[in-house]
Amino acid sequence: MKTFWMIVAGVAILMAGVFLWRRNFDTAFVIAALGMVAWFLNYRAQMKEITAAADLEEKNNRYEEEPYEDLDDE
Repeated sequence: MKTFWMIVAGVAILMAGVFLWRRNFDTAFVIAALGMVAWFLNYRAQMKEITAAADLEEKNNRYEEEPYEDLDDE
């Protein structure tokens, strides 16, 4: 899904450039703003993946560091 938002952001910036060239500044601004929203959604998706991977790694490391309890001795 993150690639989708990056494509949307790129297309929006290109469209905004076309509207700027045609001197339609209001439309260019709106489309550029939508492109920035798409870029932020892409960034958010990347950060969610990174933090999820870091949390999983931390959880795995925590289990490796805990001492093993032998339940047969009780």
